[in-house]
Amino acid sequence: AGDSEVVAKDIRGVVETVHAAGSLVKVIIETALLTDEEKVIACLLAKEAGADFVKTSTGFSGGGATVHDIALMRKTVGPTIGVKASGGVHSREDAEALVAAGATRIGASAGVKIIQAGGTEVKTTASPSGTSSPAASSKAY
Repeated sequence: AGDSEVVAKDIRGVVETVHAAGSLVKVIIETALLTDEEKVIACLLAKEAGADFVKTSTGFSGGGATVHDIALMRKTVGPTIGVKASGGVHSREDAEALVAAGATRIGASAGVKIIQAGGTEVKTTASPSGTSSPAASSKAY
């Protein structure tokens, strides 16, 4: 909670600088620390500032991505921004439930295990740019 305009200005500054360098911007919401109302406000600020992704957490504040939070974030930002589910993703079932709820990326330290658990076929989802991207990845984005 706080001054939304200060936060929006900060995000816009980062977005402009990073986009000018040709890179993507992920805004980390820290969903475990916020109410649903605050999550919606944070997502809207990120969207309005031009962020490419909203992300559930850094992994340092406890709690992880939940189906509820991903669905709320997706509903709030719409289809044009990526939603990254990070934290608490330990199984292929977790990853698939989060993708079904609207995640376009999964951040998981168990990424290799998650992929191996399902054989060689990986479900993919459309990224914000419309290209296909793996639904689960062990790579830190």
